[in-house]
Amino acid sequence: MLVYANASQRLAPAAVAEHARRAEAMGYDGLNLPEAVHDGVIAATLALQGTQRIRVATSVLVAFARSPMAVAMAAWDLQSLSGGRFELGLGAQVRGNVEDRYGVAWSPPIERMREFVGALRATFACWADGTPLCFEGEHYRLTRMQPFFAPEKLASAPPPVILGAVGPKMIALAGEVADGLVTHPTNTHPRYLREVIRPRLAHGAARAGREASSIVLKVAPICATGRDDAAVRTVREEKRKNLAFLFSTPAYWPSLELFGWRERGEELHRRTREKRWSEMTDLVTDEMLDAFVPSAPYEDLPAVLREWYGGLADVLVFPVPEDPSDDAAAARAIAALR
Repeated sequence: MLVYANASQRLAPAAVAEHARRAEAMGYDGLNLPEAVHDGVIAATLALQGTQRIRVATSVLVAFARSPMAVAMAAWDLQSLSGGRFELGLGAQVRGNVEDRYGVAWSPPIERMREFVGALRATFACWADGTPLCFEGEHYRLTRMQPFFAPEKLASAPPPVILGAVGPKMIALAGEVADGLVTHPTNTHPRYLREVIRPRLAHGAARAGREASSIVLKVAPICATGRDDAAVRTVREEKRKNLAFLFSTPAYWPSLELFGWRERGEELHRRTREKRWSEMTDLVTDEMLDAFVPSAPYEDLPAVLREWYGGLADVLVFPVPEDPSDDAAAARAIAALR
């Protein structure tokens, strides 16, 4: 099992390179960089420039806010810059953010993402093999690539494409067209992986005549850990707030529905619409925390994570300590997981 580091949604660009170097020194295999507050391409550039060994992934870049050609150019350059250490993670985002935060027209995401990845693949093939660029779909049309605009060939393969997915249809699409899938923090319970994600990945892979085992499953749970039990309890309460916010979004309810907790999501959603932000955490029970937040001190967490994800995950995202004084304990946990 490979172990990747995470990064805060609010990690400032000036701090990205040092965070990446710290993760590399702790023994992580890779680093996932979010796109929420700051630009994912810029963050990946800084992380790759600041490191020598670890892989760096956008997790995930908001695809529909960009054109496939713009993403292909950035991904190709990052793969060239890093000597083959970049992973392109893509996600659709929810409709409200696509329309009202990014100002982009909404369309049903499954076919649009299928086309987006197809356009990327066509562009990569054009640059790698000289295949004429000819991709025409309902949402994207890429048919022009003069030699002047084609970048130099890579010394490595083009970057892998990893889809972020929550619902069954997008999960199946990852199995059909992507090199891997990265889970959302809300759909990381082992039961969801076994009953929904793995079967849907296999279904999508079968549609494309691919082996399901070729699709990398990257699991990114919300962990609560620390140097002792008291620290773990403190972190669990912070994660209660995180889950309250996440599960207020209907798109993230599939896991709640699996456990029979959909009404919790509906009430959280209602309270956000009423701006009752301070009245949300009480809806996330200890039972829900136990289901979605693996919790233990650093020395015990590897055993917990192996019990949850052994045989299910190819890559596990393990939290970077907020306090650097915990780095040694975390590094021992990472080594135990690897």
